[in-house]
Amino acid sequence: MTTLPAHASGTFMLGGDLPVYRLGFGAMRITGTGIWGEPEDPAEAMRVLHRLPELGINFIDTADSYGPFVSEDLLRDGLHPYKDVVIATKGGLTRHGPNIWRPVGTPDYLRQCVMMSLRRLKVERIDLWQLHRIDGKVDREAQFQVIADMQREGLIRHVGLSEVSIEEIEAARQFFPVVSVQNLYNLVARQSEAVLDYCERENIAFIPWFPLAAGNLANEGGVLDGIAKKLNATPSQVALAWVLKRSPVMLPIPGTGKVKHLDENTHAATLTLSDEDFATLDALGKAEHERGRAN
Repeated sequence: MTTLPAHASGTFMLGGDLPVYRLGFGAMRITGTGIWGEPEDPAEAMRVLHRLPELGINFIDTADSYGPFVSEDLLRDGLHPYKDVVIATKGGLTRHGPNIWRPVGTPDYLRQCVMMSLRRLKVERIDLWQLHRIDGKVDREAQFQVIADMQREGLIRHVGLSEVSIEEIEAARQFFPVVSVQNLYNLVARQSEAVLDYCERENIAFIPWFPLAAGNLANEGGVLDGIAKKLNATPSQVALAWVLKRSPVMLPIPGTGKVKHLDENTHAATLTLSDEDFATLDALGKAEHERGRAN
């Protein structure tokens, strides 16, 4: 087995010029409870960051709102200078306490988000900056325009969006190339299927957040559990392997604050999920999603 398991996930050319291994790392959970404040175990959080290159992970996703600011600070302290690593960050959400997220999309605030992320990450240009949410209280064209301005000024290399529809992606593409879309997606959360298919057609990276979830499919004795036992893996690893197999533009970013979980998640890239098992899980996942919608 490769000593760099993330490499088994294959590569994707982000924005046409940034090669990344498809299995990345989400740096949300290296912060405190409720994604608020410092991590409970700062030393373990730093060990997680130092472990990333040892596993072959070279795509890291964070946001200024994680902590807030804590995740970006830890990434700088643990990994700067970022040798052969793409750091993607996000802006546009404010924090008013643990697990509280409120969008603010005024042009001045979005510019402040970028300028502060540049300073915290200690870079002159952000490789991938993503609008965390489109603020429904602010004209979206004003939000897109200031992002386009910052890209033209050289503060941002590539731009992505989060939790958007196809119509919103196309509206944004009138202002700048959209190279990534970050929506909720996993085996049983399938509401973004059409967006994923659009991204695949357009060669836009699709970054699923919460990619490990499998709902009731993860119950002991079920089909997912059976496939996991057959592959000598955990149900979460199989769920992640399914996400990776779903599309060549898929860039899952499972996050954790524990080295043990990081190692387990990353080795999901080395699993070989048969077409038959993939199709079985696909059908079960869609059925589970529909049951959830009905309830």
